[in-house]
Amino acid sequence: MNEHIAAVALEKAYRLLNHGPTVLVSARHAGVDNVMAAAWACALDFSPPKLTVVLDKIAKTRELVEQSGQFVIQIPTVAQAELTFQVGHRSLLEQPDKLARSAVELFAVPGHDLPLVAGCSAWLACRLIPEPHNQDRYDLFIAEVVGAWADTRVFRDGHWHFETADPNLRSLHYVAGGHFYAIGEAVDVESKVE
Repeated sequence: MNEHIAAVALEKAYRLLNHGPTVLVSARHAGVDNVMAAAWACALDFSPPKLTVVLDKIAKTRELVEQSGQFVIQIPTVAQAELTFQVGHRSLLEQPDKLARSAVELFAVPGHDLPLVAGCSAWLACRLIPEPHNQDRYDLFIAEVVGAWADTRVFRDGHWHFETADPNLRSLHYVAGGHFYAIGEAVDVESKVE
C-alpha cells in the first residue's frame, strides 16, 4: 500500500464523499474485477456510516456488486480524469481488457477482498444493504461503509486540504460530454449562531 494512505475513522468517513465528487465504483466476484465511474453517490448516515450510489442495470459492476454484496467507492483525482472518463464509457462486456485499456491499476487492503483503484485520494469499502425494490426500480444501492482510507497529502485530521495539496490531487466533478470541473478554493464562514 502507498506510504501516503492512512485509515480514516469511520465516524469521519462521510466527509470523504460529502463534497459531491464523481466517484469510481469497483467490485469483484468469482475472479472478475471491474471499475466504473458514477456521478450519483451520496453520504447517507453517520453511525454506522452509510452511502448511496446509482448503478445502472447495464453495468457489469452492478452485477458484481449484487453477486458479491460488497464494493468500493473511491474519489478519483484530476490526474485521473482520462482514466475516469474511460472506465465510465467502456464496457467490460464489450471489452474484456477494459481495465488495461483504461490504465487502471488495482491494489488490495489487508482484511478486505476488494479491488481498490490506485492513485485515488480516498477509498470507502462498502457492504451492500440489500434493498431489492430500490435497486430494481431506481437503480439505487445502499451500503454500510466498513473501511475507509485517504491520501494524507490531501485528507488528514478528518478534513480535506485541497487548497494546500498538489492541484492534481483535487477531486473531479462531472458535468457531461467529457467535461469535468476540479474542486475549487476553500471558502470559510465564521459565523455565530444565536
